[in-house]
Amino acid sequence: MVAYIRDLAVRRKGWLTEESFRDGVAICQTIPGATAMQAAAYVGLRAAGPLGAVATYVGFGLPAFVLMVVLSAVYSRVHALPTVLSLFTGLQVIVVAIVTNATLNFGRRTIRRWQDGLLGLAAAAFLVTGGSPIIAIAASSLAATLLYLHLDLTRPGAQKPRTAGALRLLYPALVMTALLALLVTVLFFWRRDLFDLSLLMLRVDMFAFGGGYASLPLMLHEVVAVHHWMDSRVLMDGIALGQVTPGPIVITATFVGYLLAGIPGALVGTVSIFSPSLIILTATVPYFDRLQHNAVIQRALRGALVSFVGLLLAVAIRFGLVIPWSMAAVLIAVGALAALRLKVDILWVVLIGAVVSALVL
Repeated sequence: MVAYIRDLAVRRKGWLTEESFRDGVAICQTIPGATAMQAAAYVGLRAAGPLGAVATYVGFGLPAFVLMVVLSAVYSRVHALPTVLSLFTGLQVIVVAIVTNATLNFGRRTIRRWQDGLLGLAAAAFLVTGGSPIIAIAASSLAATLLYLHLDLTRPGAQKPRTAGALRLLYPALVMTALLALLVTVLFFWRRDLFDLSLLMLRVDMFAFGGGYASLPLMLHEVVAVHHWMDSRVLMDGIALGQVTPGPIVITATFVGYLLAGIPGALVGTVSIFSPSLIILTATVPYFDRLQHNAVIQRALRGALVSFVGLLLAVAIRFGLVIPWSMAAVLIAVGALAALRLKVDILWVVLIGAVVSALVL
């Protein structure tokens, strides 16, 4: 998705230079949230200001939201049918393969030294034993400020931030923060279930460093272990359905919201899972170079990213433990993982896996 956004914004439309887009991708990979959504918002911000960021954000996410609402509505009505049960058993197996593949990809990019492995394994062990991923992220970030003391993780050659422009660009972030606070306040007095849903998704998005997959450990812990709104298998079904949509994996929040409270829940879950990262993007862009020069912040961010390798590994383990494994299920999982490692498009992996599961399982 990021490559397509680059082609559209740089080559075809000429909205950004190649250098500006590269800086935008670096920002999106540093702050929490789904990277592709953030890249689209960054292009909108540079091309048309804060309203452009909102427009591209909504435009990027709306098709996935609409399709996810339809799929969630169908799921809530037919998921107990025998054939559908077989289909989703297979899809749950494929979700394990998807998360395992994400762990391998994330680990290959992130684990480079023994300190990385230590923090990642500690985070995995903590989550598998029932710990909170937010505590794991915070502890890993704190430990990283000491473990990486000998490393220079700052970005060379960055420009000093323009203070005047930076202060001016903070106003849209403050306005959006105020509107979001107003929404949460209204939900508190109107419907407490939607208020709880909103706070949960806000927390998930604010701590999802490293891209959309980083939201999975947080969502699993909050939705399944803390609030008990659904079990792991149902959440896996939502993740599988999300992979059929053209949006980021965090669109699973729409599925959770719909099953909890119908259309209002889907809207609240979606707005809440995407809003903090948009606000953080608009607030971070003016100060990005300063953040790149701050050694303590860079070491803490490094620790947060490394912890997500372990957290994703823990999610794969916990998802794998709830599946009724059979020889057919193992073969489907191995086949799906092999296809993903060979760069087969994830949509085809899900669709073909669904058909095979319905026939075999």
